[in-house]
Amino acid sequence: MRQRKTFSVLAVAIALALTAGSAQANGFNIGDTDVTFGGYIKLDAMYTDSSDGKIATGIGRDFYIPSLTPVGGVDEDGTVDFHARQSRFFFKTTTQLENGKTVGGHIELDFLATSGGDERITNSYSPRIRQAFITYDGWLFGQTWSTFMDLNALPDTLDFIGNTDAMPFARQAQIRYTSGNFQVAIENPETTVTPFGGGGRITTDDNAIPDLVFKYGQKVDWGTWSVSALVRQLAYETATIDSTTSSFGLSATAKIMLSNNNDIRLSATTGSGVGRYIGLNTANGAVLDANNELEAIDSTAFSVAYRHNWSDQWRSNLVYSMLSVDNDTGLTGAGVTKNTSSWTTNLIYQAAKKLMFGIEYKFANREVESGLEGDMNRLQFSAKYDF
Repeated sequence: MRQRKTFSVLAVAIALALTAGSAQANGFNIGDTDVTFGGYIKLDAMYTDSSDGKIATGIGRDFYIPSLTPVGGVDEDGTVDFHARQSRFFFKTTTQLENGKTVGGHIELDFLATSGGDERITNSYSPRIRQAFITYDGWLFGQTWSTFMDLNALPDTLDFIGNTDAMPFARQAQIRYTSGNFQVAIENPETTVTPFGGGGRITTDDNAIPDLVFKYGQKVDWGTWSVSALVRQLAYETATIDSTTSSFGLSATAKIMLSNNNDIRLSATTGSGVGRYIGLNTANGAVLDANNELEAIDSTAFSVAYRHNWSDQWRSNLVYSMLSVDNDTGLTGAGVTKNTSSWTTNLIYQAAKKLMFGIEYKFANREVESGLEGDMNRLQFSAKYDF
């Protein structure tokens, strides 16, 4: 009932705005504010085969999560999943202020990785906030992509991310300042910890200072490139534990344009305590030692993607992505992930500018420190309409 009310209120607000303001080709106008609306509708249909048991129902069945590839299972298992949860919509606004400057707003929602639905009858999943931010005079305030990541390095895949093992990927609240090609931001901190000897992830929420990110990027004749640096505090505090340690990360990306609008996209990231920023938190930022002190976990990741246009309507992509984690097994135990990797290839048909169909194959491997490993094969079909 609450979900129906949310959409009813939203529909009424849109209708009132359209009737109250003047129409535009790509949106509408309310007083001094221009409003645009967009998004896409996407169906994903997947068959997933895992060598060492079935991926549990949930987020790992909707898109590729490196840490969820099963290892050490008894036998091979296959599953079929259909969903439209990646579909999304957004509103953008620009308002001319009395001081002559412009303020912008952006709010975006989708239905991925949320609770509230089931596959028995209705598949009625709750919406979630992806992005919600304000821009003004070089400043950004709100939730959006971390400054540590580069959207230009994301490959052209049907999977939600594509180069998931290696890509710095996070959306979070932040304050960012941009001046030319340079950006600096303070972002919402969070520490993930492996208990001494191994065990379930501890999410602490004990940080006293924000994550700090510096980024420099350029658009040049041959494409784009960027370099980012991350500095942050890892912290854990309980009745018996009070420990902090420092963390840093470096990331470099490039998109190299080739003839016929083909391109190569590269991403390389390394650091100590990078944790949740790469591989969708495959490795934690730190581990507790025998004295309940935090020790940062080192990791390195790399990806390369090649996009080839066969014609104006047909294109393919080949993507390789890997993550290597340097665990101290005397602290983490042998059950933690040592490395993950994946290969992806696809064939995409652009039926029209706003309509796409595609088929994709992904092979993934995960190995834990004990030597156990498992593979995943996934065949995916997608249909997507942008509006």
